[in-house]
Amino acid sequence: MTATYSPRRLGRIFGNNVAITLLTVLSMLLVNTVAFAHGPTRQKVTETIEINASAEAVWEVIQNFADATWLPMVEASTADNDNEKGSTRTLTLTGGAQVIESLKGYQPEKMTYKYRIPNATHDVSVLPVNNYSATLSVKANGDKAIVTWKGAFYRGYPNNDPPPELNDEAAVEAVTNLYKAGLEGLKQLVEGKS
Repeated sequence: MTATYSPRRLGRIFGNNVAITLLTVLSMLLVNTVAFAHGPTRQKVTETIEINASAEAVWEVIQNFADATWLPMVEASTADNDNEKGSTRTLTLTGGAQVIESLKGYQPEKMTYKYRIPNATHDVSVLPVNNYSATLSVKANGDKAIVTWKGAFYRGYPNNDPPPELNDEAAVEAVTNLYKAGLEGLKQLVEGKS
């Protein structure tokens, strides 16, 4: 049979003061162990923009996963299987850096797709994140379109005490800036066409 040690029983065994001290020390150790065991937390960014064009017109521009040249910072974009789940695209950015992304899901009837950046291929100096996944979607709002870009990720440095350029704040700032610039560029591109 397993013995249980309640505060009252410990008080009888060790005396109340010793039992209280023992429970306090054990509680502190437990809290400190949990605090030190906790690594980075998943961060999330959502950016939305309204575009003065139909949802279909906006979707027409972004629907091809293989072609991300609608993003202002992308000079070239190629993919191995277009809009098929698992398709891998390579984005060549201004300045020559490359980002490899993989298509997780594609739903043209809902005007949305999901993709991720495989960690094995990712250079955190380009985008300071790990385990990055995102969803890009278009919805009608009357005769206008609402585009939403959502991402979830961990900071670029997975261990404790990250350098400033790879901490949570740097990751959130980089993704936020990417989404804002991308969506603003999309707005200008689409509205310039109409």
